[in-house]
Amino acid sequence: MILINPPVFKPCEPPGGIARLAGSLRRHGVSCEVMDASLEGILTLLGKTPTLSDTWTSRAFRHLPDHLRRLTRPQGYEGPDKYRRAVSDINRVIEKSLPPGEIRLSLTDYSDSALSPLRSRDLLTAAERPERNPFYGYFSGRLRRTLEESGHGVVGFSLNYLNQALCAFAMIGFLKKESPPLKIVLGGGLVTSWMNKPGWNNPFAGLVDEMVAGPGEAALISFLGEEYTRGEDLPDYDGFLRNPYLAPGFILPYSASSGCYWHRCSFCPEKAEANPYRPIAPRRAVKEVNRLVEKSDPVLLHFLDNAMSPALLTEIARHGLGLPWYGFARITSHLTDPDFCDALKKSGCVMLKLGLESGDQDVLDHLQKGIELEEASRVLKNLKKAGIGTYVYLLFGTPPETPEAAGRTLDFTKSHGAQIDFLNLAIFNMPVSGPDSERLERSAFYEGDLSLYASFIHPSGWDRSSVRAFVEREFKKDPVIASILRKNPPLFTSNHAPFFVGS
Repeated sequence: MILINPPVFKPCEPPGGIARLAGSLRRHGVSCEVMDASLEGILTLLGKTPTLSDTWTSRAFRHLPDHLRRLTRPQGYEGPDKYRRAVSDINRVIEKSLPPGEIRLSLTDYSDSALSPLRSRDLLTAAERPERNPFYGYFSGRLRRTLEESGHGVVGFSLNYLNQALCAFAMIGFLKKESPPLKIVLGGGLVTSWMNKPGWNNPFAGLVDEMVAGPGEAALISFLGEEYTRGEDLPDYDGFLRNPYLAPGFILPYSASSGCYWHRCSFCPEKAEANPYRPIAPRRAVKEVNRLVEKSDPVLLHFLDNAMSPALLTEIARHGLGLPWYGFARITSHLTDPDFCDALKKSGCVMLKLGLESGDQDVLDHLQKGIELEEASRVLKNLKKAGIGTYVYLLFGTPPETPEAAGRTLDFTKSHGAQIDFLNLAIFNMPVSGPDSERLERSAFYEGDLSLYASFIHPSGWDRSSVRAFVEREFKKDPVIASILRKNPPLFTSNHAPFFVGS
């Protein structure tokens, strides 16, 4: 079997889900090959001469080898200005690798003004016309050679993000034309969300042979005609270790759970989709990480969990991991203990991503975040004192938020500017099956049968354009906020942020 990570996926680390599937398949004696088609496709486009129609593009292309070397060496992250220049120039070459037209491409994104990943008919059109895809020159040859050399009869695609969907279906369409008997399996986070939509009716039945929701080990092995047996499926990164990812060494992604242990936030797709929480026992997770570290010698460990549980954090704090690591954590009482934060720092924790969402207590209570602002303040101060970076996530325009409440979020963020290293700002999208979707007047948010979100009439009349205006004209313009936002690594954001903590 071939497992593929389609474009466009941030080209700085391998796909953790595919590595875990590969480990499970091989434990069951199933031969498999992994392919990071996103990284390979991006590097292929970077190897071509772009349209040199302006000074910036000509300069960027001339310095491209130096920029690529900079992003793959620790020295490249010592100065943010040179790093930003490298990322910006590499992205410019990618953007100009295509002639002006309907398709827009960057290092981390893909869009097409003529085809939408939110419409199943457009995805089927992408499959019918694979030669239209800008990666066609790469994947047609790569897939053809791989099929000829390996003889595999099943190909699986891990589809996690919307900006992968059109490319994934172009590749699927090519494979079905090249080898009609080939079996196609489709899984990943985005596929799980589609299949959990109310009234889901598979529109890809004639093209895709199997679609899998949630963790796919058991379903995939069953589809291949084998009997799945429970066991410790250690992720297998062997097929990714030599890939030239844009990072100063190998970044090891690892999931200690699927789903979310809190599972109460009213705005969260995890709750709307009723995805169950499936944790790996903390002691086993630490043991697995240590085994993977021995095999891969990473420079950084990235926990992929929606939220690292207090039990997992406690186990890590007790035993350490022996290398820098970061991940998403909830603001909990554990982090109000300065000694616990110090222990996390000693364990290797370099940064925590924290979903604060709002600086207004009433909003937090309505969203069922389970966070007290006084507690959040103590956590931010403790982490700063311990030397752990923070990447704080804020969400504007939720149903309980008012302009006044948003102003309080601005005040809270400003007052903790010294304790916040990086910020992620987002505008609320209401899940089509979320708890608020039934009580609020709504309409289609995006045109398409695969849309996961819906627009709504805000109870306070604070429409989306007004929210966006507040974020752009007030929140981002504040000098304290602006200084934090300037620290965010462009395009790679939180994936590269740990390399800049303390700089």
